Formats: sequence, C-alpha cells, structure tokens
Amino acid sequence: MEIWTEKYRPSKLDEVVGQEHVVKSLKAYVKSGNIPHMLFAGPAGTGKTTCAIALAKEFYGDAWRENFEELNASDERGLDVVRGRIKNFARTAPIGGAPFKIIFLDEADALTSDAQAALRRTMERYTATCRFILSCNYSSKIIEPIQSRCVVFRFSPLSEEDMSKFLSRIAEREGLEITEDGMKSLLYVASGDMRRAINALQVAASLNKRIDAEAVYKMAAVARPEKARNLIETALHGDFLRAREMLDEMFMEDGLSGEDIIRGLHNAIFDVSIPEIKKAEIIDRMGEIEFRMVEGSNERIQLEALISYLVAMGKGGKE
Repeated sequence: MEIWTEKYRPSKLDEVVGQEHVVKSLKAYVKSGNIPHMLFAGPAGTGKTTCAIALAKEFYGDAWRENFEELNASDERGLDVVRGRIKNFARTAPIGGAPFKIIFLDEADALTSDAQAALRRTMERYTATCRFILSCNYSSKIIEPIQSRCVVFRFSPLSEEDMSKFLSRIAEREGLEITEDGMKSLLYVASGDMRRAINALQVAASLNKRIDAEAVYKMAAVARPEKARNLIETALHGDFLRAREMLDEMFMEDGLSGEDIIRGLHNAIFDVSIPEIKKAEIIDRMGEIEFRMVEGSNERIQLEALISYLVAMGKGGKE
C-alpha cells in the first residue's frame, strides 16, 4: 500500500501548509543563495522534514539528492556516527557547482550528549562545505553550543482550517467523500499533526470511500469524545457500576489501551459542566493515574480508581 504521507509531501516551499512564518524565511535564504545552520523545533507532523526537503529541492534543483543527506538520529545517535558518516559527508566537496552540501539530522534530540559535543565541532569546522539542519521535538534537549550556532525555527501545530483544506485536496484526488462529522473526527484524532491525520484518512479509506466519524474512530486508537464525556458525567452523577460498564466497552469493544482512554478523558473534561476548580482537581488526579500506568501499574485498576474518585467527588458536591 502506498504511503500517502510520502505521496502528498510538498515538493516546493510554496506548497507547505500552515508554517508561513518559516516558509517566508526559508525562501529568502534560497533567494540569497546562502543558508545558515538551522534548528527546526516543534511537535510531530507539523512539517519539519517536509520543509527541509523542499528547501533542498528549491536550492539545488535536480542535483538535490547528491547534495542532501538525511539521517535519523533516533536510529543512529552515537559518537561513531558523528565522527564517521556525518564527518565524511561534511568534508567532501558539493556536486554540480553548489556552494555547499546540506546534512539534515532528523530527531536530533535523540543524540547522546557526547555525539552532540562532537557535532558542535564538526558544524564549526566544515561550514565552508556543509550546512546542518537539525529537527527535534524538544529544543531543550539540544545543547546550548549547538543552538547558538543555528537559526532556530519554531513549528506550531497546524490549524484546523489548514488541515481541513489539505485533507480535502487528498480526498478529491483519491475519489473519497469526507462527511462533516468525518472531517471533525480526523481533526480531533490528529490534534494538529498532519501526518497522523493523513494516515488516519488512508486507513479509513481502505474500508470505505465514504469517510465518516464511525470509520475514523474505528481505525484510530482514540477515545470518542462523546463516550469519554458520558463516562465522566455518569461517574460524577454517582453511577459507579454504569461508568465501569462504559469503561469495559472502551477496553473490549473499542480496543483502546489505558493510556488512550486517559488521554480521551483528559480532552473531554473541559466539555463537562462542572466548576473550574473541580476540573483542576480531576486533571491533577488524571496526571497521577497516567503516571502510574506509564510506570507499569494495572490499567484497569487505575482507571477504576479514577472513576471511584469522580463518584466520590460527585456525591460530595451534592451534599
């Protein structure tokens, strides 16, 4: 099956969606014929890799593959990689009359501290023949000496409007029909992550050419917002056994994990009509429950403990 995230990846900077402030600067660099070291920081699926590849295509033209090296630091993140593969590519001359090569280091925040220290020196030494573009989810994990050598670009989650337009364009080309509730569910599932939205659309399209909310939630590991909200409201009304049955449905029928459910409940709590202070108390308890599950506690017991807390809170409010 062809991966749509690659098939519909923009090949030009003008085609990049939702990061106009970044694209404007990158186009200025291309026009000037010079590019500094850069650091792309932001959430997953917001266009960091796409911008790097589109930049290389516009800058080098047909010779972009010979002058552009992409490495994923999560797979190769040791000192040997920096001293070997990266250093060897950086010190060789560019091809086709280009002024320099570009090394794109994806997920650079996965590099070890020793590898980052070695990379700092490599970036400084081979500036005449190579530029570095680093991408990461958390810029705080990149050492300060590297950050000071780079122009830092912050990528923000994509707006629903931008995502909706891009998904509609894909649907039109693939002969799909996305219903209104289907589009809302895709945007909810993605939460600003375009890659996740496209993958969810592709999986749903493998079942039916008509994409509705039922198809999206059936294939995505996300709690339906109305189910999560109903569970919280049922527990707050004091019906523990019914809330427990609803939790069982999420586990057994929807196939959700404990972490999927707690994330869904977290999103839904803001739509529940209770005082703000109670929302804060519930979110505090959710954070504790989520931490316990990540550390290896039994998911069902922890979520039932959360339901018990909601029931006790609801009864306390009535009294």
